[in-house]
Amino acid sequence: MVVNVEQGAANPSVGTLLRLSNALGIGLPALVEPAAPQLMKVVRSGQGAALWTGSAGGRGVMVAGTASPDVLELWDWTLSPSEEHVSEAHTAGTKELLQVHGGTVTVGVGDQSVTLDVGDAVAFNSDLPHSYRNQGVQPARFTLAVFQPGVGSAAGADPFHD
Repeated sequence: MVVNVEQGAANPSVGTLLRLSNALGIGLPALVEPAAPQLMKVVRSGQGAALWTGSAGGRGVMVAGTASPDVLELWDWTLSPSEEHVSEAHTAGTKELLQVHGGTVTVGVGDQSVTLDVGDAVAFNSDLPHSYRNQGVQPARFTLAVFQPGVGSAAGADPFHD
């Protein structure tokens, strides 16, 4: 897959990018955002990394993120009517927060699901397979925060030094 991406023959899925960033021990933001040794990093409207595009025009855009070891990602999502994004289980301890800003979103985690309206929010452990689905007739928009603790800590651990 990496060779195909390098040659421009394939676009990696969010799941592939997560596995690659975890294997490198750097977290997804460090993989897709340019390095910026500043006190603040501003991402202007329209400059986020669009990492998912749905078949009906929906988008998952990572608008900000922190570096490892405790990675926090902020996403802006849009799902067109009948669109769904299915995610593999993230690494152990990963948590997500989601708030709906437009339309309705059904969030599924394991064998449970809940439908959220504008202003509703949910928190869940995302180390299980999960999904976001728009079953409504209007586009749905939501903000998603993903927290991945200890990314790369095992890969970069030195048993002889603290």
